[in-house]
Amino acid sequence: MRIGIIGCGVAGQAACLALSRDGHDVTIVERFAEARPVGAGLLLQPSGLIALDRLGLRGTAEAWGAPVTRLFGRTVRGHMVMDLSYARVADGAQGLGIHRAALFAVLHDAVLKSGARLRLGFDVCRIADDGRLLARDGREEGPFDLVLDCAGAHDALRNAFGARDPVYPWGAIWTVCADRSGAFAGELRQVYDGAHTMIGILPIGRAPGAAGNHVAFFWSLPLAEFETQKAAGLAALKARILSAWPQAAPIVAEIESFEQFSLASYRDVRMKRWRKGRVLAIGDAAHATSPQLGQGANLALIDAITIAHVLRKEPDVESALALYESTRRPHLRFYQVASRALTPAFQSNSRVMAWLRDMFLGPLGRMPGIDRVMRTTLSGVRLFPFGLWRPPE
Repeated sequence: MRIGIIGCGVAGQAACLALSRDGHDVTIVERFAEARPVGAGLLLQPSGLIALDRLGLRGTAEAWGAPVTRLFGRTVRGHMVMDLSYARVADGAQGLGIHRAALFAVLHDAVLKSGARLRLGFDVCRIADDGRLLARDGREEGPFDLVLDCAGAHDALRNAFGARDPVYPWGAIWTVCADRSGAFAGELRQVYDGAHTMIGILPIGRAPGAAGNHVAFFWSLPLAEFETQKAAGLAALKARILSAWPQAAPIVAEIESFEQFSLASYRDVRMKRWRKGRVLAIGDAAHATSPQLGQGANLALIDAITIAHVLRKEPDVESALALYESTRRPHLRFYQVASRALTPAFQSNSRVMAWLRDMFLGPLGRMPGIDRVMRTTLSGVRLFPFGLWRPPE
């Protein structure tokens, strides 16, 4: 088939690789003049690593990233909120912290070798009924037998699907810092003060263009307060961080300017159907959520290997897209519902949600049965309403 992909992010590039290797004629269009990553660091779960392995890229990604064996979160007063170990899901299971630029480079290098075409500076304004992609400057690509909308969380094209995509009022500022002592290796660590303050440090291994091990540092805040926080200055922010988490001092010392931070905002994307005609939305364009469960890149990678799988089983586009929706819906629905439910417990001004989280989340994580649900949720393999995801054959 001739397949057009809109967007050169994780979903778009992974889908390009999976489909090119099956012999499809793939073209990626990207609105920026230079394909580039956005963001600081991310956590690939065991499910996402399986998808990367299917693409033949797991070893390359692991050479860049850092293993993560545990997620540990506590309040500023030292009360344990969560303590989730991947090893209790399966022997040898672990996550992979990785710089977004490193994951982008791993995927992009493979795309450039795949034989797929890449059209940069092509800002799609409309997808024609015959599968042509129409750019704002008048250029066209196609027609295509299948179009994948992989334009990300802030995609405007999905409006044609009747999508609802409100912006979460809370976001986060991120930066990448050297971990010179290695004190923050092996674990994603978070500290909470109510639901209004969340600080995290994630080991991400090597950063492109820099030596040594690094971490991604993030500070949660309402989007409306970003400019106020910036105006208050870096010293004020550092004082707030160290007051809540004194042990983070070696990492905080690496931050020399507020300009090192990037502001991340998130959307809660809801779509009754991810397909319309010969167009299918995948990745964050189809199901963006808040980052509380750390599943964005994982779900995008799984979407990519799944669309290739269903096209092998059903060469007819309409049948393949129907099979894709029925295959992916239980998995994606679980994480959309779970993320929507958990977000107010970690990013809100609700004292009730914070109290409930602090009182019950830790004890629930130690109860037989429930602890497994929590760990398999973290690993990215839960289905709605029950069951576990299995990679396509």
